[in-house]
Amino acid sequence: MPSPFATKLAEGFSAKVMKEMYARSVYDLITNRDYEGDVNAVGSKVNILSFSRLSEQDYTGSNLTASALQEINGQLTLSKQKSFYWRENTIDKWKSYIKEPKPVIIEQLAQERRKNIDNFILGFYPNIAAGQRTGTDYTTGTVTIDVSGNVTGSGTTFTASMVGKGFKATGHSKWYRVITFTSATAIVIQNDTYDDAAAYDGGVINAGATYTIQANTPIAITAGNIMAKIIALQVALDNAEVPEEDRFLLLHPTIAQYIPQGTNISLSVPAAFEALVQKGFLTELLGFKVIKTPRIQGDNVNGFHCIAANRNWLTFADKVLQVGMEEDLIGNFGAAFKDLYVYGAKVTDNRLKFATELFCTG
Repeated sequence: MPSPFATKLAEGFSAKVMKEMYARSVYDLITNRDYEGDVNAVGSKVNILSFSRLSEQDYTGSNLTASALQEINGQLTLSKQKSFYWRENTIDKWKSYIKEPKPVIIEQLAQERRKNIDNFILGFYPNIAAGQRTGTDYTTGTVTIDVSGNVTGSGTTFTASMVGKGFKATGHSKWYRVITFTSATAIVIQNDTYDDAAAYDGGVINAGATYTIQANTPIAITAGNIMAKIIALQVALDNAEVPEEDRFLLLHPTIAQYIPQGTNISLSVPAAFEALVQKGFLTELLGFKVIKTPRIQGDNVNGFHCIAANRNWLTFADKVLQVGMEEDLIGNFGAAFKDLYVYGAKVTDNRLKFATELFCTG
């Protein structure tokens, strides 16, 4: 069916921006796109569906008891809305040596959109299961914990930066998360969930208990220890029974520089991965696709939040919601281009364990 010429031009412009962005961005390698629902507006919600695991039963010769399938649903809200708007004045194009600016503009816009999405995705580093971080732990003093999760320290120096860190005391069977800082001797912990109602089910821990606040401060990475730290990331995912396929490790260039210097590490780019080099692919190591990106959150003073994960950790949805072209600039000569792009991401509680963090400096 024929379409207005201006519409076709605008669609072509937006499609090229997205094509260039996808070609260079790492987020398509590290995110899950398995969701149900239509992305049709800002604020749209899509469902992330999975099922709880079935347990194998002992067979005794009696009739089997059928297990019921249990859905684990999460909702992703498209919370970000971005747009580009630019124009080409006829007289400017006539004066300029650059008679066809679109290829240059498209490249720049794609890089800008890629940067914004990468920053958004990598900002989800707090959504990692408590107990699955590698850094320098804090264990000073002892604690008492009441039935509500109020922690009273003895000889402790708690800080506000501990909020969000994993916490486990002697007597706990699992990790909890620090949610409130009150003073150097008072914090509050709760179950490591985001979707469920806030609660603490660890019971009373009597006075004098030792404890760990995991990866409280960054650990310094060197050529001599980087392999051991990557092994620690691998072990954390293995212990959580995270699938070995589709694992990746994202490192800031300040940290990635130690990969080729590391003991017993050799860079290898299999032919199948050559196309990933422009995305920052360095090598494949211990089952991880190792990728360097300057978008890693943090800095070399306060620590980088490097992420190792399976791509099912985070679900991402996006859509170019609307494109258009104003063929005539009101009161002038030329054309204007614009698009509207929406996206959102979500880590459901049952997938927090699909990632681990290396909190470090170089």
